[in-house]
Amino acid sequence: MSITRRDFLKAAAAGAVLTGIGLPSTAFGAKKTVKIGFLAPLTGEVAGWGLPGLYGCEIWAEWINAAGGIKIGGDNYMVEFVSFDNEYLPDKALQGAKKMVTENDVKFVMMLGGSTWPGVQKFFTRRKMLTSTLLPSDINPESPYHLAPCEVHPIYNITGVEWLAEKFPKLKRAVICAQDDELGIPSVATYRAAFEVAGIDVVGENIFDMATTDFAPLVTSLLAKKPDIFCFDTAYSDYVNLIAVQLYEQGYKGKMISCTLDNYPAIIDKTSKDFLEGFIFQFPDFDDPALNAPNISFKNPNKFFQEYNKKHPASWTAVSYEYASIMDLWKVGAEKAGSVEPMAVFKSMKSMPTLPHIFGPAQWWGEELWGLNNALVGNWPVVTIRNGRARIVEYKSIPKWWAKHKDVYIKHMEKLNQMWYQAK
Repeated sequence: MSITRRDFLKAAAAGAVLTGIGLPSTAFGAKKTVKIGFLAPLTGEVAGWGLPGLYGCEIWAEWINAAGGIKIGGDNYMVEFVSFDNEYLPDKALQGAKKMVTENDVKFVMMLGGSTWPGVQKFFTRRKMLTSTLLPSDINPESPYHLAPCEVHPIYNITGVEWLAEKFPKLKRAVICAQDDELGIPSVATYRAAFEVAGIDVVGENIFDMATTDFAPLVTSLLAKKPDIFCFDTAYSDYVNLIAVQLYEQGYKGKMISCTLDNYPAIIDKTSKDFLEGFIFQFPDFDDPALNAPNISFKNPNKFFQEYNKKHPASWTAVSYEYASIMDLWKVGAEKAGSVEPMAVFKSMKSMPTLPHIFGPAQWWGEELWGLNNALVGNWPVVTIRNGRARIVEYKSIPKWWAKHKDVYIKHMEKLNQMWYQAK
């Protein structure tokens, strides 16, 4: 586990995770408060994709409440977040879901998704609760009110491969490693498809057990395949850290690509700036000048990044802004509906053909892949490390790639039993 990750998880255990984050309903003369559920892993190995999102939501709520709240109908609403640590366990998720709905009267619940969603799907659907996920593989016809308004994992990973193939056409041999879970396996299918259409051969794979701690043998076996490209898939941040260090120690000089690169300064400290130069992934830092472009809907991204790092140093991850971005879209839906009630906001959001996704206008999509058009899909950024910093190099269109290559994508998803209609 990287030092920075451990530090902020210790902070959580010491009391940094608070239930009911936000300002009190009496602040600024407000008459009403709307409670939003944050049901995600806040401790444990997956906390890096939950806890930083709660930190981001805290900042979002402070900004909204300081401005007088959200004007919905004739009322101003303060925003209060009610958090519950599901520890990435289905039974804990259901416990939190029931508490939020029956005791806290939340109007919307945000989740990371994945293995926790099956534990709450029937309950939330029966109660007609509007929910969101960062993993649209949760979506299926049995979860009609479950949306992916921000992240569309893993299909956006095709954009990094597409850019790599255009910029480095001579690289033709790739290897893939991934943990054996609901994030890793569909991502393997995605990278297989993206490499295939790019004319890149996958010459080796290693799907490793979640309990793996020694990655030296894995790296040695994959480097024996003489790859031009080493793909980390959607590995958890600790895995990426450990595998990268092994690649450095074993003398790898080729191109590297991954879904995320959380805590990359810690990797540079353990390797070198030159080693990580040109690493390709999908999530920018928010001090990136490219995020000040007109297509970006997120308010003051550079200021958000600065304030986040001031309050929570060394804890920025791929999800630090994503839950806050989802709240921006919920706000749009609630304002249009003139209501905070779950089904009113759901119908409002789904009625809009185009919504202001964080990286530009996006449309509801996904029926061919997930069984429902409940994911917002448009452009997604390709990010590389340049002189030790994450920088956006281009935006790529997911719908355009899909229109050309959907048969290849579905083929690889079916091979790994990842299509919604293959669910057991």
